[in-house]
Amino acid sequence: MEFSKLFAIIIGTIFINNFVIVRFLGLCPYVGVSKKLDSALGMGMAVIFVMTMASTITWLIYNFLLHPDTSIFGVDLTFLRTITFILSIAVLVQFVEMVIQKTAPALYKALGIYLPLITTNCAVLGVSILNINEQYNFLESLVNGISAGIGFTLVLLLMAGIRQRLEFANVPKSLKGMPIAFLVAGCMALAFLGFSGLKI
Repeated sequence: MEFSKLFAIIIGTIFINNFVIVRFLGLCPYVGVSKKLDSALGMGMAVIFVMTMASTITWLIYNFLLHPDTSIFGVDLTFLRTITFILSIAVLVQFVEMVIQKTAPALYKALGIYLPLITTNCAVLGVSILNINEQYNFLESLVNGISAGIGFTLVLLLMAGIRQRLEFANVPKSLKGMPIAFLVAGCMALAFLGFSGLKI
């Protein structure tokens, strides 16, 4: 039973309820970093790591510090959920940014402003809040975080691959750049809508 629920979370989060295409969270890096495959892959790996760690840390914070039934303080501190989640995500992103800057300076330069923007990426905060709202246990929260990151990376790589091909395509002048990117994003959203008919 546990494995089937985890499998449903994985398939559901990657394809059916994809954070970018279906929930429309994290659109800023989706459009901004999807010009080249290398930077898209680097951003995707960073987001997978941050979403996984954020899901883990925020679940622990909520269940052991904020929730009145399980809190070590015995007080209802759930009203602090959003601010504590944002602070923990900001710390994680700073850590990821420092690691990428030291280990891969070219990738750090390619990601530019979009790397620190993971801090305010609503998809990362969204997965943390969704874990609590869906009342996932620790393992389910962890799997949901990893799956959300994989789904984010998947659509980012698909978008980057299509946009790289479009650079050499005969696109009308009025559609070059952002207009064609938005059209592609709309077509991808329609394509992913086909997964909503899956029965898991």
